Order: sequence, then structure tokens, then C-alpha cells
Amino acid sequence: MAADTAGSDDRVLPFAVPELDVRGRVVRLGPAIDTILDRHGYPEPVSRVLGEAAALTVLLGTALKFEGRFQLQTKSDGAIPMMVVDFNAPDNFRAVARIDEARLVESIALDKVSTGELLGEGHLAMTVDQGTAATRYQGIVALKGQSLEEAAHQYFRQSEQIPTRVRLGVGTLSTGGRPQWRAGGILVQFMPHSPERLRAADIHPGDAPEGHEILAGGDPDGIADDAWMEARSLVETVEDHELLDPTLESERLLYRLFHERGARVFEPVRVREDCSCSRERVLAMLRGFSADDRRAMIADDGKLGVTCEFCSRRYSFDPAEVEDGLAGS
Repeated sequence: MAADTAGSDDRVLPFAVPELDVRGRVVRLGPAIDTILDRHGYPEPVSRVLGEAAALTVLLGTALKFEGRFQLQTKSDGAIPMMVVDFNAPDNFRAVARIDEARLVESIALDKVSTGELLGEGHLAMTVDQGTAATRYQGIVALKGQSLEEAAHQYFRQSEQIPTRVRLGVGTLSTGGRPQWRAGGILVQFMPHSPERLRAADIHPGDAPEGHEILAGGDPDGIADDAWMEARSLVETVEDHELLDPTLESERLLYRLFHERGARVFEPVRVREDCSCSRERVLAMLRGFSADDRRAMIADDGKLGVTCEFCSRRYSFDPAEVEDGLAGS
């Protein structure tokens, strides 16, 4: 299927490499991620980490084949104690981070600003929600100072048992005005027709120091398949600038990687930043609080005010408006 090449920003391009039995997606985020990060005004290291989380969430969320939500959430003890990225299928997302200001200042002073160092220890949860409790699925990965790429690999090994490789990149582009945020990523998964090819090698690779993790076949997933090892190695060569360069279309990147094998691209998915908050939803939330809590929320101007954490939109209500909806309930 011919790809739409009219601009690579805010777009996910699915692809397959039949000779290697792999499928994947490439994401490029431009104005959408810039709008989110500029709106929040986070310090640079926090914006970079949230940009990575957004790129990863969009990569995974666009794989949903139904109307629903995919959410990535972290809770940890680092300078970024929480991040939430919501992807609402088929095409929109939002993102927010919370900051421990004291820890962040300390991390910057010590130059400990990698993704793993800023997140610290805790957990990462990935949730697929089709709208009912029966169709809700959640996978959890322990965070122990690793990158989001490594956490994603661990998630797929544990929860999906699909050999997967992810590369993420975040940065800014200067065009004369303020620097514009960009994020990108590529995901590739080994999906052979024969399940036998997903089995790990049986031969022990040799002696190793005590406590050293041994994985069969020299592959982090324990898969000793030549096709997967080739695809994985090619994706690991992708550099950040290749994921962020607005002049390098996703199709050209895939050609660089897989031209000897031949990559097939499919219809791209356009994505956008959008918040699902609304006056009606906020009003319903307020009515869910106790009467005492609602009274405590009334500000000096006599209004109940709520600011959306995701989009910073401010909602203001007269107390009577909130109480009227509860009459007779």
C-alpha cells in the first residue's frame, strides 16, 4: 500500500519486513509534543523524559484495533515521581508529569539527569482499557533506574512474550524563534509464523561470574534466530538525530535500515494532542465529592475552581450550579 508522504510530523508509520518476520512502527512527533511540553513549561530534563514517554505511548497505542485507551503511568521515588500519558484510540494523546523540585535541583547539580536517574525506583504500568472492567488489562514493570527503552523491552518479555526492540529520541530544533520540541521512536517485533522459532537456545553459553544473568543465544530475549538478531541489530543502530530530523521521512529511515531485505509500509496514522477534559466531566467529578469537601473547595471569590493537570484549562463553577445537580439524588 502506498504511503502518504505529505509531511512526517505527528504521524505513525506501520511497516513489515517479511524476509525477517518482523513488524513495527515509526513515530515522529512535532507540533503535538511541542504544544504539550511548551504548555507545561517543564525544565529541560523533565521535558525530555516526558517526550520519551509520549513517543513510546503513541507507538504502542496506535496498535489498538478498537476504540479505547492505552495509558502509560510511572510512580517512583525520583525527581519525576509520576508521569501519565493517555492515548485515546485512534489518534489523540495527552501527557503530564509531576516534579519533586528539591530532588530535581539535586539531580541537575550532580549531572544525574538520565531517564533512569530522574525516574529512580518504582514501577511503570501500561493499561489497555476498552471501557469496561472485563476488558481492562494492565502490565507492570519494576523501575530500577533503567531507561524507558529497557523498561519497554522488559514489559514485552514479561507480559506479551514478544521479542521487541524500541529506540526513542527527544530533542529540540531551533528555527529562529524558541526551540521546538520533537520526539521520535521506532519499534520492531519478531512475529514468525512458526512458534518453534521463538524458543530460546538450549545450549548454555558457558561459565559466568556469580549473579550474572545468562541469556541464551547472546540475545537479550534469549532468541537465537538469525532473522530476529539481524532486525534487532539494525534497529539498535538508529541514532537520535535520525528519529528527530524533520527532513528525514520515516520511509527513508526504513529504507536505510532494511533496503537489502525490503520493507513494506502501510497506511500511516495521523496523531494529535488533545485533552479529554470538559466542563461536564469536571462538574460530574465535583458532584462525586462529599458536601464538606465541596464547601472546602470554595475559593475567596465564592467559586469552585478546578484546573486540568493535563492541559491547564481552568474551570469555574458557582456552588449552586454544583448543588442543583444533586437535588433529589
